[in-house]
Amino acid sequence: MELAESGAKVSDLKTSRNLAKKLSETQMFQDYEKAFSEASGMPLAIRPIQSFQMAMQGKVKQNKFCAIMAKTSKSCVACLEIQSELEDKAQLEPKSLSCFAGLCDTMVPIRVGDQVIAFLQTGQVLLDNPTDKHFDRMTQKLVKWGMDADLKRIEEAYFQSKVLTKEQYEGFVRMLSTFAQHLSLIGNSIAVSETKVEPQTVTKARRYVEDHFDEPITLTEAAKAVNTSVRYFCKVFKNYTGITFVDYLTRLRVEKSKDLLLNPNRRVSEAAFEVGFESLTQFNRSFKKHTGMTPTEFRSQGV
Repeated sequence: MELAESGAKVSDLKTSRNLAKKLSETQMFQDYEKAFSEASGMPLAIRPIQSFQMAMQGKVKQNKFCAIMAKTSKSCVACLEIQSELEDKAQLEPKSLSCFAGLCDTMVPIRVGDQVIAFLQTGQVLLDNPTDKHFDRMTQKLVKWGMDADLKRIEEAYFQSKVLTKEQYEGFVRMLSTFAQHLSLIGNSIAVSETKVEPQTVTKARRYVEDHFDEPITLTEAAKAVNTSVRYFCKVFKNYTGITFVDYLTRLRVEKSKDLLLNPNRRVSEAAFEVGFESLTQFNRSFKKHTGMTPTEFRSQGV
């Protein structure tokens, strides 16, 4: 990574995606995401560039109709095509597009130096009240695509979609534009700081956690695994990552649990214990703290 006068220079796709991930893990973004979703009724995500994932999947306030569509191949491809088109158009400023169902999505660029490294993505809302006529046209397309889901369930989800006026929606997009500027400053700071080589203590600790996150891990055990004292280990880890080792371990376990929760045949308690939490209460509290919703609420957003 090189440094330019305007700030950090992002040299490759891997670096930009790493920056996007780190931004999404900051307390600032998590707090803003929660406040924005509560105020707007819309999901919010940081989408890495050239991503082929559904950025809103499992997010607070995810549109239930969109969650169903994400599970079907044809409609999923249609959504990803819209998002790819949005990414191309939103290199300089926020851009919005509507999908085949009439739901509006928006991307706001996050820049580090002179390069776009990610986007703030929101939407999944209607800018006009849904009508039976529009729904009928849409279902004809779904049937043509071979959609075999319960149309009654799809209809209920579709008509529950959030509806905003154009003026309201544009106001929320302006808010995101300002927030994207703040994230750009943070991203630049992260990029500059990462020109420093990560201490071997931190590298070894990350590897140790990845290999043993589903087991009971104490600070003493972690410090011993990287051949340092507990005091030194805690200081180095927090100075470099910005969070404590315990918080890092908890966040990793929460992230690992998300895929398990999306399996409807797996109980919440099973997911909790499988990723290393010692009690269901601890799991519920940690999941709520780091995602803004309970495990059960997260599961309902993804089905």
